[in-house]
Amino acid sequence: MKTEEYKRRFPTSGKLYEEARKYLPAGVNSTARAVWSGWEPYPLFVANGKGSRVTDADGNEFIDYLLGLGPMLLGHRPEAVTKAVVRHISEVGTVFALASELDHTAAKKICEIIPSVDQVRFLNSGTEAVLYALRLARAYTGRKKIVRFEGMYHGFADTVYWNKHPSAKAVDAQGGGIPEPQGPGVPEGIKDTLLICRWNDPGALTQLVEANHEDIAAIITEPIMCNTGCILPKPGYLEAMRALSQKYGILLIFDEVITGFRVALSGAQGLYHIDPDLSVFAKGLGGGYPVAALGGKREIMRLVDTGEVSLAGTYSGNGIALSATSAALDYLRTPGLYDTLGARSRKLREGIDRLWRRSSIPAYAVGAGAAFQVWFADRPITHYREAAAYADSTLFRMWWEEMLFRGVLFHPHYFENLFVSTAHTEEDIDTTLSKAEESIAAIEKRLS
Repeated sequence: MKTEEYKRRFPTSGKLYEEARKYLPAGVNSTARAVWSGWEPYPLFVANGKGSRVTDADGNEFIDYLLGLGPMLLGHRPEAVTKAVVRHISEVGTVFALASELDHTAAKKICEIIPSVDQVRFLNSGTEAVLYALRLARAYTGRKKIVRFEGMYHGFADTVYWNKHPSAKAVDAQGGGIPEPQGPGVPEGIKDTLLICRWNDPGALTQLVEANHEDIAAIITEPIMCNTGCILPKPGYLEAMRALSQKYGILLIFDEVITGFRVALSGAQGLYHIDPDLSVFAKGLGGGYPVAALGGKREIMRLVDTGEVSLAGTYSGNGIALSATSAALDYLRTPGLYDTLGARSRKLREGIDRLWRRSSIPAYAVGAGAAFQVWFADRPITHYREAAAYADSTLFRMWWEEMLFRGVLFHPHYFENLFVSTAHTEEDIDTTLSKAEESIAAIEKRLS
């Protein structure tokens, strides 16, 4: 670690961090920004962002691939969304606890874009949406157990904050997962509602489901694993999961908090042509404003329609969130937008991949659409246990430092992702590739 150089480049962030620690636990408002998540010796403090760039408290400007951990799909302060929100606040208001026409016009746009979604409810975060999706699945099926996969994060609710990054002990004699809370404070009894499986292994999933199908309400999965770096599904894996769930009357829930509207307009389910029963969206939905949505088949959403299952929230469907969502979805439907976004994302991902493969260091880039990650490993990473065993976090830290010092920002932990936005230009991509080449040379020199 180049700790002293970090302190020299970002002294104001260091001072602000010490002040923040007096009033905020760990000096930040989310674990992902904390020192123990990779922001050593202290997190950067931002001054402002515009388009593809952010400026820190010391005036350093970065090409931003952190993008708020994903929500800034349109870049920072996108004009169309900003104008829509400001207009709604100044001319209409924010929270009424009443319905408005905007509620259903925004919902209609999601239903038009996502074929599997007949009806939708707006919520405030991905965690909320997942919590309600699981409640709805249990109510619809009359069963209590949920299948979830090692290495995936579905929010911080007690019901699913398990096996995100499990320890080596959380495996049984047959290699299957044992429920393990991600931290203390989670009621132990919840483990009886969870079945843990290794991802990207159709045999393991089939065995687990066939042994427990009478008790399983739902399988919840990210269609692309984006909470242990970026791991793509093996060919046929999602199709096998869909067929297995249908065979046993189990609901398939796609957590598209990260992939939704990012890897394709219709999300990963559109990219891979899979039709889940319920879907959760958040980060790519609101043009940078906090909003989430739970949508699905009409026969399942009927339980909400009749009031049998309550999906409530004072701030759900508030004017800020819905005006942002409506404007963002209009913009995302601009003809040719995803062609350009996809081409620039591929150019960056494939360019970085080529640079690393030409180097003396075993590393490669993996991703889909506008999300990817660099794995420092000498073999393919296909699930969490392989990532934990074979990916080199020390090399990733060097890569992050060298890029950061050259004005390129992404998250310092290798279990996160690099995101591309519609605001990134060809010049941004070319500059980033040039900085990547310099960084790789610097890392090779450090290692020699």
